[in-house]
Formats: sequence, C-alpha cells, structure tokens
Amino acid sequence: MFRQWKKETDNNHWDEGTLRHYQPTRTLTTKPEFRGTYSESRRAFKLRDSPDPMRTDPSPQGGNGLTLTLQPELLARMPGAGSSSGPESDEDVRVPIGSSPGSTSGRGATSWRLRAASHSHSHSHSHGHTHSHEHEADPESGESSSSLSELHYLLRWLKKSLPFIVILCAKLVIQHALGLAVAVGLFTTFMYVNKSIQTQVFLHDRRTKLHCAWLLLFLTSSSLLVFYTFHTQSLYLCLIFANATIDSQNFWEVLWCVGVTNFILKFFFMGLKCLILLIPSPLMTYRRRGQWYMLIEEVGQLYQVIAPVPLWFRYLVSYNEMDTSVGLTLGILLALLYLIMKLLALYGLSGSLQKTLRTFFSSEVNGASASPAQVREAGDICPICQADFKQPRFLMCQHIFCEECIAQWLNQERTCPLCRTVITDKVHKWKDGATSAYFQIY
Repeated sequence: MFRQWKKETDNNHWDEGTLRHYQPTRTLTTKPEFRGTYSESRRAFKLRDSPDPMRTDPSPQGGNGLTLTLQPELLARMPGAGSSSGPESDEDVRVPIGSSPGSTSGRGATSWRLRAASHSHSHSHSHGHTHSHEHEADPESGESSSSLSELHYLLRWLKKSLPFIVILCAKLVIQHALGLAVAVGLFTTFMYVNKSIQTQVFLHDRRTKLHCAWLLLFLTSSSLLVFYTFHTQSLYLCLIFANATIDSQNFWEVLWCVGVTNFILKFFFMGLKCLILLIPSPLMTYRRRGQWYMLIEEVGQLYQVIAPVPLWFRYLVSYNEMDTSVGLTLGILLALLYLIMKLLALYGLSGSLQKTLRTFFSSEVNGASASPAQVREAGDICPICQADFKQPRFLMCQHIFCEECIAQWLNQERTCPLCRTVITDKVHKWKDGATSAYFQIY
C-alpha cells in the first residue's frame, strides 16, 4: 500500500509541474520612448495624488523596508540644495528607511542614521552658536533702539509743540520789536564799517578819503541815534562807568545795556581808525599807521572788558528777593567771584598790551634799504604791487619789495612771498585795521 501511495503522489507532482511548465504567459513589450513617457506620467500622477511632500512607498524590490520620497520643491529649500546639479535634480529623491534582510541594506540604514545624527548635531551647534552671538549683541542693540526711541519721541514733541513755539516767538518779537531792530542795526553797521576800513587800509595811497569821512560820519550818527532813542535810560553814562537809569535787578535790562555799550565802544574806536586813514601819507607812513591800528584795537578791547563791570557788580550785589543778611552775604560773595574772574581776564590782556606798546615805540623795520644797483638788478618793479619801487627794502633772502607792500604782507605772514624764507618770528595782529567781532557780554 505504501508503494501505491508513493506512486500516486509522484504522478500528481509531475502533473502539477507539467501544468506549471506549460502554463501560457503574456509578455508586454514597449518601446523606449513610450516607456519614458509612461514613467513621467506615472510620476506626475503620484505627485498630484499625494498631498504630502514626504511620503513612504513600499520597497520596489518587494522587501520589508520603506522608501522616503522627497519632492524637488522641498529639496530645494533644504540647506546645501543649491550645490546639487545634473538631471537628477528634477526627480524625486528616495531614501531607504527600512531594508530587506541582508547585510548590505543594514549597513545602508546604519550609515543613513549616522549621517542624520551628525547633521542634526551640527545644525544644533551652529544654531546655538548663532543664538549666543545674538545674545551678546543684545545690549548694544537695546541701547541703540532706546536712543532712537528717545530721539523719535523728542522729534514728535517738537512737531507737536512747533505751533506754540512759533506763537511764543511772534509774541516776543512784537513785545521787543524795538530792541531787536536796534540789535540788528548795530550788528550790520559794525560788519559794514569793519570791512570797509580793512579795504581802505589795503588800498594804501589809492584809498578814498571821502569814503573814510563817510564811515566816520556813519558811525557817529549811529551812536547818537541809539542814545537819543533810549535817552530815558541814559545809556551814555555806562561809557564813563556811571549808573544808567535802568533797573539794576532786572537781568534783561542789564544785559541789554551791556550789549549796547559794547557796540558803542566798538564804534568809537573804529572812528579813531577812520581818523588815522584821513591823515595824509606824507605825514604818516604805512608802517606807522599799522602800529596805530594795533594800539587802538588793544586799548579798545581792554576798555570793553572794564566797561560792564559796574553794571554786573550792582546786579550781583542786589538782595531784595532774599533776607537782608543772607542776601547781602550771598551777593557780596558772587560779586567778589566775578571781580576775581575779571582780574584774571585783565591780566591776560595786560601781557598783550605790553607787547603792543613795545612794538609801537620800537623802530622795527623790515630788512635794509636797497641800493639803486640792487633795485636795477631786481627790474625796478615790486613783485607785490607790480609798480615802481617806493622806499625799497632788501630782505635777508635777497629779495626787494616796497616798504608798505612787505609791511602789509608781514601783517599776515612770517615768510617771504617769493621764496618762503622766514623773515620774522611773530605776526602782529590788527595792523590791517580790523576790529575784533568778539561780543563782550560780561
């Protein structure tokens, strides 16, 4: 029975194998171009149907692993995506996650996990490093932002307050229209006369005496007009250190009186310079005129420093707003401090005045008299004025100039105008007839 059962089993196996061997099969053959079109359409269909940029597909080899598919647009956003190039950049990227049993797939999965771990570690390290730098820069950015916010707030405040500021300025202008007009007039008069005097000094013998007389008349009339306009305040008394008819406890009235007195003193000494210009040339040389200009300016500055002392002293000593003993003590203390400061200023001016006096009384000349042979050798023409020599002077650098021309040049420079050799070790100020524009307010 056993032999019969084995025989039947062998016959059945042969029949199944034979049937399997002779089972008809169908083969689908496609051309390469149709195959590529089919694959592209299939890929587009998959992209359209799958909404997730990252999806898992079963392993094409029928294994147990999965494949992670990345779409191109997601890959382009990843760091380092710009470095990839070639035809493969337009296709999906498949990363195997799992694998079928085998050593090769296991090693691939292990290497992929190591790379992912190292990438995440480097990314976290760089992110932490960047965050630390931003944290270190936070204080400076905070300070700059706070300063900008304060500036922005100030600008907004000014913008909102601008109409009121304009209204307030208009009110002040209307209230002090006369005083402002006088101040502008005094300043413009000073600038005009000062520039005109310097021009006439520069012209030497070509100066216009009529213009010099007009300047003197203009200064005199301006001063008299100011005194007449404010005759009730007796401002002219301040020129002789007397008490003007003003409220000595009102700061603005004291300041106004000091300013007017300072301009009037400038006008007075500028008028003296105009008188020097009116003196004929044969009676006074140009070098001597320069010494007079310098002396007048130094004396005028000294006088301007002393003139406001009585006004400010009386203002500082006043004590009506406080108790008698305390106010008097505080006023005397402030007045003494003011006098000490003023004495220090006078001490500084005294040194400059002494130098000016030594220069005024000295017979300082520039170079020596040039002989006729030296004048002929120089061409009989002054290099500065381009005219015939007048009282030619021969300098240490062997260049010849007119006495007035070289004196005027050395009022501004210390060197020869041709070879730049140092001729004098000092430059005397104010020899060109200029007047200091410094406003002595105290």
